[in-house]
Amino acid sequence: MKETERISDQLKRAYQGPAWHGPSVKEALNGVDARIAAARVLPNTHSIWELVNHIAGWADVVAIRLKGDTLPEPATGDFPAGESTDEQWEKTLAWLGRSHNELQAEIAAFPEAKLDDRVPGGWQGSFYGTLHGTVQHYLYHAGQIALLKKAQSQ
Repeated sequence: MKETERISDQLKRAYQGPAWHGPSVKEALNGVDARIAAARVLPNTHSIWELVNHIAGWADVVAIRLKGDTLPEPATGDFPAGESTDEQWEKTLAWLGRSHNELQAEIAAFPEAKLDDRVPGGWQGSFYGTLHGTVQHYLYHAGQIALLKKAQSQ
């Protein structure tokens, strides 16, 4: 198995499961509706909706960087706020799915020999580190989502 296939597998597990640590992003989002997603549960923290926008936006950035282009941060901003309608929430979840699938496609097409190359645009680090960091990023925010969701069920 190629290293890019191993990384892709870990990203898939972080996104949809089964993840070794606990809930994947999609598992953590199970049962979350627009009201729960938009709620500001704790002061000075992001909402679930903002976290989902953030994950999707950075998946887009990494996919663009794998193509050799540069983008310093997501086009929508780092933690854009969500709206409060179920229709908008469904659109946000669809964007997350598209972003993840596009990133998976770019990983599949990425030349194994370039994993140690530096990411373009002055980004500090290699493609290898960026891809593993993306897996970690998914899981970090999946944990936050799970906690924010749980806090609302108390």
